[in-house]
Amino acid sequence: MSWGTELWALEDYEYWLCGTTLDTWSVPGQFIQDQFDNLEKHTQWGIDVLEKYIKFVKERTEIEISYAKQLRNLSKKYQPKKNSKEEEEYKYTSCKAFLATLNEMNDYAGQHEVVSENMTSQITAELTRFVQELKQERKSHFHDGRKAQQNIETFWKQLEASKRRFERDCKEADRAQQYFEKMDADINVTKADVEKARQQAQTRHQMAEDSKGEYSSILQKFNHEQREHYHTHIPNIFQKIQEMEERRIVRIGECMKTYAEVDRQVIPIIGKCLDGITKAAESIDQKNDSQLVIEAFKSGFEPPGDIDFEDFTQPMKRTVSESSLSNSRWDGKSEPKPGSKSKGKLWPFIKKNKGGGPEDFSNLPPEQRRKKLQQKVDELNKDIQKEMDQRDALTKMKDVYIKNPQMGDAASVDHKLAELGQNMEKLRLEAQKFEGWLAEVEGRLPVRTEQTRRQSGMYDTQNTSAVSNCAQDRESSPDGSYTEEQSQESEMKVPVTEFDDEFDDEEPLPTIGTCKALYTFEGQNEGTISVTEGEMLYVIEEDKGDGWTRIRRNEDEEGYVPTSYVEVYLDKNAKDS
Repeated sequence: MSWGTELWALEDYEYWLCGTTLDTWSVPGQFIQDQFDNLEKHTQWGIDVLEKYIKFVKERTEIEISYAKQLRNLSKKYQPKKNSKEEEEYKYTSCKAFLATLNEMNDYAGQHEVVSENMTSQITAELTRFVQELKQERKSHFHDGRKAQQNIETFWKQLEASKRRFERDCKEADRAQQYFEKMDADINVTKADVEKARQQAQTRHQMAEDSKGEYSSILQKFNHEQREHYHTHIPNIFQKIQEMEERRIVRIGECMKTYAEVDRQVIPIIGKCLDGITKAAESIDQKNDSQLVIEAFKSGFEPPGDIDFEDFTQPMKRTVSESSLSNSRWDGKSEPKPGSKSKGKLWPFIKKNKGGGPEDFSNLPPEQRRKKLQQKVDELNKDIQKEMDQRDALTKMKDVYIKNPQMGDAASVDHKLAELGQNMEKLRLEAQKFEGWLAEVEGRLPVRTEQTRRQSGMYDTQNTSAVSNCAQDRESSPDGSYTEEQSQESEMKVPVTEFDDEFDDEEPLPTIGTCKALYTFEGQNEGTISVTEGEMLYVIEEDKGDGWTRIRRNEDEEGYVPTSYVEVYLDKNAKDS
């Protein structure tokens, strides 16, 4: 199938040639011109289709870029802000999963950017270049076609002119012959006139013969050029236009395949992004999040005991039991007025201080206070390390200046070194202050637990006033928080009684494992024991959630140490039990 043969049928051409005269020759020429016009319109339509497809792909790439930008903005919008409360919330597994989803969506957006870039480079740019080349080639082919058409028309005009000249010369020769015959028959005409008419007729006949020969030559040449035109030149041009059009069709098909392939290439990566979101969702652990809530809000308070029945039917002095929650200030010197409200508060339900709070976080429950103090100590230690790094760097710089004075003045660094030394000293004092408060909190927690466990039976009979004083020390402040009164009278001191002998005779707790001291701990509070780094001891009671482990060195030495200071190795039997 070829446009060179099918669009210009040879049988039609032979038909025209067989019956063609110089008057009817323009009919097949007009047919060829019409075919050129048809092909010119069709190829222009094909180029318009390519440009339309380029525009389509370009708009698709713009949509992909816009979508990727919106996804990135969405992911950025919901990212936790640094050094904010939101960042602390991302310790929960559900929040971690959400953060992973945001990161995966950011990668997902990147794949849409890849689609846009690949479509732009592999389709839009390449197809635009191809269209420009196609337009140039199309222009060249139709230029060649018009040139061939003009060439055959030029030969046609030459043939028509020679034909007319031959026809005119033949008519002139006939007229000259007739004039000669007339002059020759007339007896009145002189012999000279007859001879002149005869020469004129011969001349005209010779001119007719010359015109005939020229006409015959031009006709043969025209027929040759016409056969070349309709059998070679025009079919070749039509064939080239056909090949050009078929390349256009193949190219647009290849671009459509590339369009699909570009999308297909990112599908595995997009699948990995979605798999990442699924994996993040599966990593959510409700039990772990619940444990984090316990660690975040654990107060360290002991639950209150039962409230004793107070009999008002008998005239007797009211006493406040050790386990009472009405922590009124009763020291035996004055009685509370009837109907007066107790100033004590229930510790587990203490309101949060709406203000900035004291520096030692004494308005917080013990466990929360310990965490805040530990956090503050860690921050101060980081600041001290930062100052030390700066000091070391300046010291090295000073040494370089001393060895190479041309590089700088060593004295110029002294002021900065002195300033760093002052800052480090301030930070160390601040850290020591908070470490002292932290040691106080960590030392008090087990004391209260031990006394509650071993001396609860003594409070009801012998230490009512001491418990009352302790309640006064925990008195609620006007803004809803409570304060710790640091005085010797507020400490719960239990007098030595006959009950101590009973406890001394108790059977010692069995050993449930061993532990290794990771750090040195000075046990200065009651119920604690001092340990040295690297020391091996026996474990007799696990951490009950208050941050303390009970250990024993020998039969006479046992007590509590912070759980974080030791590495515990429990016996298998103890774990099973």
